[in-house]
Amino acid sequence: MNKKITVNGNNITVISANEQDYISLTDMVRNLENGLALIEKWLRNKNTIEFLGIWEQMYNHNFNSPEFEGIKNEAGLNRFILSIKQWVEKTHAIGITAKAGRYGGTYAHKDIAFEFASWISPQFKLYLIKEFQRLKDQEFKQLGWDIKRNLTKINYRIHTDAIKAHLLPQELTQEQIQLIYASEADILNMALLGKTAKQWRKENPNEQGNIRDIANVSQLVCLANLENLNAHFIQEKLTQSERLKKLNQIAIHQMQLLVDDRYVRQIEKKIDMP
Repeated sequence: MNKKITVNGNNITVISANEQDYISLTDMVRNLENGLALIEKWLRNKNTIEFLGIWEQMYNHNFNSPEFEGIKNEAGLNRFILSIKQWVEKTHAIGITAKAGRYGGTYAHKDIAFEFASWISPQFKLYLIKEFQRLKDQEFKQLGWDIKRNLTKINYRIHTDAIKAHLLPQELTQEQIQLIYASEADILNMALLGKTAKQWRKENPNEQGNIRDIANVSQLVCLANLENLNAHFIQEKLTQSERLKKLNQIAIHQMQLLVDDRYVRQIEKKIDMP
């Protein structure tokens, strides 16, 4: 999925390719006079060619170094002309590319895009880096939110299959089955959070979401573990009251360990960043 950042009023596209971020050079110069010509001028610069060659040699094992040496020797001469397409075809470069279509234009790996931005203006480069980092921070925060929302679903199939196999009588209505599932969910809620979903809703009538939305990373890690253990206890045919007591003791022990874990604290800090 393409993303946008705004730098000095320019909407600049960021795309992902091979799990790397590429930034549109075309968007960066769109509002500049003779903007597209600036990309060509930059590419003809000998320092640019040397930089691109070093980057490719570091990250591209298919880079055609002999062809690059020939191009580098020609760079800087009055007759020297080089397009993005020629650069890619001759050297098998991956750091810069020309795309056609709706999001067409010249794109460069972020390392190279920052170098190009510096050539345009050091100030522009600093703003570009700032906005790009803001984008990555937002992505990390969203990832953290997704982890928080999905962590307890990892073991959902294991948990519900155990309920089906050991707790559900035959020929129940769908409503009855859902009630049993809700009851099992509340065993976990009670063991870890000390209240049922209904009790939490009654105490927090104006809150959005549900009781598990207020859980932090430590609690959600513990909750995922409790789901596995509850499924195991169900298979051992323990009663709900026996399971609740065991799960509560385990939750207390695990939370004592998790709240002191520095890696968990780092994740919490990142997720809670403004």
